Amino acid sequence: MKKDTKIAVALIILAVLIVVIPPFVLKGAEFGGSDDAGSQKIEEIAGDYEPWFTPVFETALDGEIPGEIESLLFCVQTAIGVGIIAFLMGRMVERKKWSREQEPEMGR
Repeated sequence: MKKDTKIAVALIILAVLIVVIPPFVLKGAEFGGSDDAGSQKIEEIAGDYEPWFTPVFETALDGEIPGEIESLLFCVQTAIGVGIIAFLMGRMVERKKWSREQEPEMGR
């Protein structure tokens, strides 16, 4: 097995362990998001705080976005970001390949 393949496999295993281990080690812990933590902290500091505006989707739907739809939008946003990053990385690899192929011709 190549060195690069070993490193990739080790990193994948590490990523899986980072996701799988915490729920078992920290039983009973709450894994809330940063939105929840921020809202709670604002309530502690200024209990009478009123938001400046309502989110666009909440205004359009006349209420909160259902959790499933919110998750779907987050997944779509993630997919778009991953697609852009993968496209740019592919372009860089192809550009490097193309420049290697063109070097012998330029030297003539």
